[in-house]
Amino acid sequence: MTNSPAQPAATAAWLLVAVLFSLVVALLAILLKVNEGERLGAALPSAAVAFAGSMALCVPTLTAGGLL
Repeated sequence: MTNSPAQPAATAAWLLVAVLFSLVVALLAILLKVNEGERLGAALPSAAVAFAGSMALCVPTLTAGGLL
């Protein structure tokens, strides 16, 4: 592994992957809450927490891997 910074296009691509992955996690959180009988409006805070938590894990992981 090299210590050179990632190229801007590669950085943007990896950030897009992290955002899309986090959106899938948020969608799954909504589906689980709605399946439990919650209304969509009541499920949105859970989706926001799931998205934020997923991004909070993805960004440092990609940074540690030298991809960002």
